[in-house]
Amino acid sequence: MQPATRLPAFKQLICLLFVVALAAPVHADSWPQQEAGAEAAGFTAAGIEQLAAAMREIVANQDVAGMVWMLGKDGVVATYEAAGLASVDAQAPMTRDSLFRIYSMSKPVTGVAMMMLWEQGLWDFDDPISKFVPQFANLQVLASDDGDGNVELDDLQRPPTMRELMSNTAGFAYGLFGNDPANTAFREQGVLASADLDELIDKVAGIPLMAQPGEQWYYSIGMDIQGYIVEQLTGMSFGEYLRQHLFEPLDMMDTRFFVLPKDLHRFAEVHYWDADAGRLAQQAERTDRSSYHDPDRLESGGGGLVSSTHDYARFIQMLVNNGELDGARILKPESVRIMSTNSLTGDEDMRYGIGGPGQPGQGWGVDMAVTYDPQAAGSPQGPGTYYWAGAAGTSFWIDPVNDIFWLSMIQAQGPRRPGAANMGVVARDIIYQSLQD
Repeated sequence: MQPATRLPAFKQLICLLFVVALAAPVHADSWPQQEAGAEAAGFTAAGIEQLAAAMREIVANQDVAGMVWMLGKDGVVATYEAAGLASVDAQAPMTRDSLFRIYSMSKPVTGVAMMMLWEQGLWDFDDPISKFVPQFANLQVLASDDGDGNVELDDLQRPPTMRELMSNTAGFAYGLFGNDPANTAFREQGVLASADLDELIDKVAGIPLMAQPGEQWYYSIGMDIQGYIVEQLTGMSFGEYLRQHLFEPLDMMDTRFFVLPKDLHRFAEVHYWDADAGRLAQQAERTDRSSYHDPDRLESGGGGLVSSTHDYARFIQMLVNNGELDGARILKPESVRIMSTNSLTGDEDMRYGIGGPGQPGQGWGVDMAVTYDPQAAGSPQGPGTYYWAGAAGTSFWIDPVNDIFWLSMIQAQGPRRPGAANMGVVARDIIYQSLQD
């Protein structure tokens, strides 16, 4: 008979992997290397221990296969840990050096690139998008749809502007949800599976807008369009511009649109809950999109980047520092302020809400969301907290009032275990309860 205190086999494995992950190799040359500790960062030691225990429990319960998490305050890292598996099939441990599909966390990166070019005077918020994408000169707008294939279109009342492109109010669809003719066309034409940005733009130009510019907030293809505009303004591929002007200056050399052959062993797999098997299972590689092994895959500013915890933490800390990190000035403070300030009016059709009604207290800045009223949003965070997440569960937020950032990196998409914890809410609540007086 086993001792009553012995952990179940899966939880024993998770504890072992947690120890392995702490010893895993990480970047040797730039911040962040290791945590300074809870109290040095302004948190209680007991609170950070509770946070680690909660994250490990989420892994042990198979809510996710594995994760890396980091918490920082006042430029000091309170905790930087990893637990669980990067691959269930290979039983490979998640480490602090693992690589992740960050999907929509690519969007704030694209926004920074655009703001760098705005600072150079290469575009203005009131410019029509068609100034840089002439293919959009004759866009049309959905007027009516009877559901039987009879669709009426209107001409544009005015061209959509760059301001509207950056704030998801230009009228573009995305194809991720919705059965209207515009979103259906995105899926049928494989817009997100385009071979390159030229093909993507040509497809989008032939699909009607969801609404007249400035009339509706809708999560859109806008950030992929921005990547194309970066190419038109610079004469460089989007990926090369990011490498030279953002990733190299910030020492984010794990971040790109594909995985190098030498790094494939670090690339975490995506998992989902297999209800029939009663356990996590590994997703098969998609066949409708280019492989992450392919250096020529679509450079999607809306969802294409791969990154590491180290790299994205450096991107976050640059924003926390109002555009600078380790002597590298990426943006002026004014640009960071514009990015992180709500730009929506709060009118019923202009509220931020993905695939549903607007969310109280939540708005949109440039390529990321903003909590402008934490009380209305039911959050302990400071006003002006800005954030975003990716389709496979990666997420971050920055609270400028309390100078706190949180970054969690997982790879989970699809069905979840019944009763699975909301990792983001669990972590957030523990973090604010752990602040020293």
